Amino acid sequence: MVKEIIALILAGGAGSRLGVLTKLIAKPAVMYGGKYRIIDFSLSNCINSGIDTVGVLTQYRPLQLNHHIGIGKPWDMDRMNGGVTILSPFTKQLKREWYSGTADAVYQNMHYIEEQNPKYVIILSGDHVYKMNYSMMLDFHKKNNADVTISAIEVPVEEAHRYGIIHATDEGKIYGFEEKPPEPKSNLASMGVYIFNLNVLKECLIEDHHDDKSDHDFGKNVIPKLLKDGKNLWAYTFSGYWRDVGTIQAYYESNMDLITRVPQFNLFDPNWKIYTPNPIKPAHYIGENGYVSRSIIAEGCMVFGNVRNSVIFSGVTIEENANIENCIIMSNSTIKHGSYLNCTIVGEKTTIGSGVNSGVGEYADNIFNSKIYQSKITVIGSNTIVPDNIAIGCNVVIDNHILPGDFPLTDIPSGYALLKGSDGNV
Repeated sequence: MVKEIIALILAGGAGSRLGVLTKLIAKPAVMYGGKYRIIDFSLSNCINSGIDTVGVLTQYRPLQLNHHIGIGKPWDMDRMNGGVTILSPFTKQLKREWYSGTADAVYQNMHYIEEQNPKYVIILSGDHVYKMNYSMMLDFHKKNNADVTISAIEVPVEEAHRYGIIHATDEGKIYGFEEKPPEPKSNLASMGVYIFNLNVLKECLIEDHHDDKSDHDFGKNVIPKLLKDGKNLWAYTFSGYWRDVGTIQAYYESNMDLITRVPQFNLFDPNWKIYTPNPIKPAHYIGENGYVSRSIIAEGCMVFGNVRNSVIFSGVTIEENANIENCIIMSNSTIKHGSYLNCTIVGEKTTIGSGVNSGVGEYADNIFNSKIYQSKITVIGSNTIVPDNIAIGCNVVIDNHILPGDFPLTDIPSGYALLKGSDGNV
C-alpha cells in the first residue's frame, strides 16, 4: 500500500537548556501536563491528522523514549503496514556516525523513507507542545504546488532572535529566511515543521551531505540553499497554541498555562485527543484534611495536604500538613508532612523529607550556570532524597540521585547548585 505522506519526528535532542531534567533522558521524553511526555503531542498530531506511518529519529539517551513509545499502541500505530518505527544512529560497514545535524539525521535514514515511497514527507520536532492538523497544511502545500512548505507562527518581537525567521508575502510565498538573526526583520518564526516533496528532499539532502562546509541543519543550511536555488517555498501560518519548552522557564510556564481558568492550551478537547500510555493506577484520592485548588492531579495520587496552582503527576503522595504551591511534581514522588514547596519542579521518584522548605527567599544568580537557571524556579532532579528540615532557596538546582549525605548544609541559599559529576546536562 502506497502512503501519500509519512512523518519523521526529530527526537534526538539533548535539551541542554532544561538542565538536570534532561541529564538522564532526551528532551522529548520529559514529562508534561500531569500525564504526558513532550513527544506525545507530535505523535498524537500525526494520528489525528491521518498520518499512520511515523519514523522517530533518536540519539541522545533514548532508553526512556523508546520504552515510552514501544510499538505505538497508545497512538494506534501498532500496525503491520506503517505504524511507528524507532530510527537510531547505526554502524555502517566502514564507520560509525552520530547524526551531525537535523538534515544529516534525515539523510542517514533515507533508506526508511524510500521503503515507504511516499509522495510527501513531513518533518517534525519531537520537543514542541501544540495541537495541529497536518492534513490542512498538506492541502495548502498542494494548492500552491510547493516544493517545501514551512509551518510558521508569529512570536513576540523580543523573542524572534531565538528562531528561524521567515520573510514571506501576504499570501505566504517565502522570499527570505534567517536562522536566529541577532536583529530580526520579521517576527514570523519557523515552527520546525516542514513538508517536502520526496524528490526535492532527496536531492537537497544528497547535495547537503557532500558539502563539507555545511552544518547539515535544515534551518542554517538546507532552507537558505533551496531559496537560493529558486525552489518554490511557502509559509503555512499557524495561529494556535505552540510552545518550544526548551528552557526551565518556558517548560514551567507552559505547564502553568494548563491550569488557568480558561486554559491557553486545552487538553480536554474530545475532538483532538492527546494519546499516551496510561499508568495502571487507581483514581486519585483526596484525604479528609486534603485540599486542592486549581491544579491537575493525575491517577494514583494521594493528597492529605494542601495543593494550590500545581501540576501533580501520577502516583505522587502528599502527606498531611504539606503545602504545595505553584509546583510541578513528577510521578511517584513523595512530599512528607510539614513541608512547604513553592515554585519548585520535583523530578520522578524523588522524596522530599519532613519539614522541608523549598523555593523560599530572595532571588540570586545561580552559581553553576546562570544561563540555564535564571528564574525563581528551583529544580530538584529525579531519584533524589531531600533530608528532613532542609531549607532550599529559589533558583537552586539539585541533581538527580542525590542522597541525604550529599547535602553539605541544612540551609541551601538561593542560587546554589548541588551536583553529582559532570556527565550530561546540568
